[in-house]
Amino acid sequence: MNSTKYKIINSLYLKKKKEINSQLEKIFKKREPQSLYSPASYILKNGGKRIRPMLLLFSAKVVGGSFAKVKHAALAVELLHSFSLVHDDIMDNADKRRNLITLHKKYDLNTAILAGDSILSIAYQELLKDLNNNSKNSIDIFTKALIEVCEGQGYDKDFETLKNVSIKNYNLMIQKKTAALTEMCCHLGAVLGGGDKKQTNSLKLFGRYIGFAFQIRDDLLDITGDENQFGKVSGGDLIEGKKTYLLLKALEVAKGNDKKMLMKLINNKGISTKEVTKYKEIYYRLGILQKANKEIERNTKQALNYLNFLEDKEKDKLVWLAKFLLNRTN
Repeated sequence: MNSTKYKIINSLYLKKKKEINSQLEKIFKKREPQSLYSPASYILKNGGKRIRPMLLLFSAKVVGGSFAKVKHAALAVELLHSFSLVHDDIMDNADKRRNLITLHKKYDLNTAILAGDSILSIAYQELLKDLNNNSKNSIDIFTKALIEVCEGQGYDKDFETLKNVSIKNYNLMIQKKTAALTEMCCHLGAVLGGGDKKQTNSLKLFGRYIGFAFQIRDDLLDITGDENQFGKVSGGDLIEGKKTYLLLKALEVAKGNDKKMLMKLINNKGISTKEVTKYKEIYYRLGILQKANKEIERNTKQALNYLNFLEDKEKDKLVWLAKFLLNRTN
């Protein structure tokens, strides 16, 4: 992709991101009571790249649809994502999200639960505004993703107490917790945009593998990312004892003292902040960061292969988005 085309697509992305942020702000502006909708609005003001609505918008466009006819669906997928983050933060007892205090810490637990539920309800309300002759199919696609995200979170919580978790187990978890949502965005965008069966299936699979790459990149950034940029505590996954791709891959290849150290983390369900550096050194020594990068690249390549079935020049937007995610630092 030449630099001129890159700049044009980047400008379009920034424009659409601004529009989405503006529309999200309006959704909660005149609703009452403020005790409910002010916290709901707070979680949506904390930025983010708005990747999921972009996947939906670009997928609709590539099959001949228009941005205008799927703008509410784009808001719906971001609201669904935000709902999942609120509940995820509660379950993880997280203090920060994108450098802001998490909702349940800023307000209280009950407010956060209710705000999350209201965000999900409004997501459906927004989705309904864009439905056409594929209404039943579209609602089914959206709801299936919601169910899978919950199942993925269930697996994630199960992994906290399981000592033997494999890469295969991890892949199932992220397929549901992360990839199901990116897959849904592309699938729904293609359906609402009027794509045929072949186009729709290609975009659905593109979204799935982008989701795999996105999550492993997230796991990697927990170790390599700048805390101020990433918006989370560096090494937070290690501290919580999360079964990330990095930890599970390290367990596969580690021997001797390194293996003992990793098993200690598993048995203790986490480590202290002071120990993070030691575990990062194990990852560096075993080449885990390189292995994670290769897996991210493999999944991204797999995603891009599914775009070969699409002839329209609009697919450049999805290619740009895939490469943008591949190189992200936060």
